[in-house]
Amino acid sequence: MGAVLALVGLRAEAQSLIGEVLCGPQQEIHAKLARQFGAVKTGTGLRGPEAVMEIWTNPKSGDWTLVQTYVEGRSCIVAMGEYWEDLAPTEAPETAG
Repeated sequence: MGAVLALVGLRAEAQSLIGEVLCGPQQEIHAKLARQFGAVKTGTGLRGPEAVMEIWTNPKSGDWTLVQTYVEGRSCIVAMGEYWEDLAPTEAPETAG
């Protein structure tokens, strides 16, 4: 919950960029997540040819942030929450064929 409250300051900065969306230059968003929230990037996935989804988590607090980063260098915080839990990878079930 602490990360949510702390992002109010980030929201004020982001409002000047794109209304209510929390966006900014990739380096600034990443630095703020690391410095201010103690978050580390723990996962990424390709969303398409123009964007990557990133999950940032704070291993001590369990806070998490979902960030979408675009190829032109802009990142947007699209979701936040608490109680992140890393799960051990499991094998996908075999499909009947």
